Amino acid sequence: MSGKLDGIRVIDMSRVLAGPLAGQMLADLGAEVIKIEQPGSGDEARRYGPPFHGDQGAGETSFFLAANRNKLSVTIDFASLTGQRLLTDLVQGADVLIENFRVGTLARHGLDYETLCAINPGLVYCSLTGFGQTGPYAQRPGYDAIFQSMGGLMSSIGYPDDHPFGGPMRTGLSITDVITSLYADIAIVAALHGRAANGGKGEHIDIALLDSTVAAMSHYAMYYLISGQVPPRRGNAGNGGVPSQLFRCLDGALVLTVGNDAQFARLCGVLGCADLATDTRFASGIERIRHRDTLLPMLESMFADRTVTHWLTALEKADIPSGAINDMAQVFADPQVAARGLRQTGTNGAPDSVANPIRFRHQPVDRHEPAPALGAHTDEVLGRCLGLSRADLDSLRAQSVI
Repeated sequence: MSGKLDGIRVIDMSRVLAGPLAGQMLADLGAEVIKIEQPGSGDEARRYGPPFHGDQGAGETSFFLAANRNKLSVTIDFASLTGQRLLTDLVQGADVLIENFRVGTLARHGLDYETLCAINPGLVYCSLTGFGQTGPYAQRPGYDAIFQSMGGLMSSIGYPDDHPFGGPMRTGLSITDVITSLYADIAIVAALHGRAANGGKGEHIDIALLDSTVAAMSHYAMYYLISGQVPPRRGNAGNGGVPSQLFRCLDGALVLTVGNDAQFARLCGVLGCADLATDTRFASGIERIRHRDTLLPMLESMFADRTVTHWLTALEKADIPSGAINDMAQVFADPQVAARGLRQTGTNGAPDSVANPIRFRHQPVDRHEPAPALGAHTDEVLGRCLGLSRADLDSLRAQSVI
C-alpha cells in the first residue's frame, strides 16, 4: 500500500486526542508514524473507557481506537537518560515530531525543539498545547471542554437565555481536538513542502487548542468583528439564511436550509403556501432574516401536520437541501454513507472503524491497520531503525527503559 506521504517518518509523542488524530491522518496518507508510549501504561486514552473492544485490559477504548490506526507502538521511558538517547537517535532519522506536553516538559528531558533541531536541522517539530507556547496562560492545563468554553463555541450553541432550556451548551463530540488536529496537519504538510523548497530547513509549529477554536468560529467571529454585537444563540436555527433550522414533524424532526430566494419559493410550493414567496416581508433573504419571528412560526405549524418521510420526500423532489436527524446507528445504515464506504470493516479481529474521508482519484487512501497494542512494535522499530540486537533489546527491557 502506498500513500502521498510515503517516505516521511513521524515520531508521535502525543497522547489523548488532538495530537494522536494529527498523527493518524499522516499515517493514513502513507507516513510511517511511530507512536512513543510509556512502558506499562501508554497513552492515557487506552484507559478512557468504557466501551472497550475485547479485553478491557488491552487498552482498546473507543477513544484510543479512533485516533491511532496505522501506527507503530514503541515503548520508551524518556524520563531515563538511556530512553532519551534512544529517542534522540530515532529523531535523527525522522521528518516530523508531534508532541502535546505542557510547555517546558520536554526541555527538561533534552527533547525540546532547540535541542533536537541541532541534531536534525530538517525536523518539523509540532507542539500542540492548550494555550500555546506564549502568553499568560501558557502553563495552564486544559481539555476540550475548556476551549469550547473559552474560545466562544459554547456561547454560540444552545437556546437563548430566556428559553426554558436556555443557556450555553458544549458539543458532545470533542470538536476542538478534532479541529486542532486538522490545523496541525495542514501546518505539518506546509512545513514539509517549505523544507523541500528552502534547502532542508525544518520548522517549529506552535498549535494551541484555544487559538484553533477561536479561528474555527469563522463567520461567527466576523459577525462580532464587523458589528460589535455578540451573535445570538438560536437553538437549532442558524444565524445565516432563513429558514435554516430544525422543524418538528408529526413523528419526529428534520433539518433544512434555504440558501436563496428560488429555494424559498420552491419550499413555499411544497408547503402549499405559494403566496408567502411573494410577500414583501419574505421575498428576499434579507427580509426573511428581518421578519424571522413572523415567518418561522408559520412554517413550523405547517411541518407539524405531516411525517418526516413525507416532507423529506417532497423536499428532495423540490431540490431543497434537507436531511433526517440521524443517530450513529442510522448514520451507518444510510445508503449514501454505505456507498461512500465510510464504515471500514475490521479484519483479523479488529473492530470496524470510520474510514478516512479523503478521496484521491489516482492514489486511494487504503491503509487500514488497526490501532496497535502497547509496545507491539518496539523490537521491530528499534532493531530496524537503530540497529539494536536482541541482546541490546533484552538489556533495555531488563532496565525498564523499553
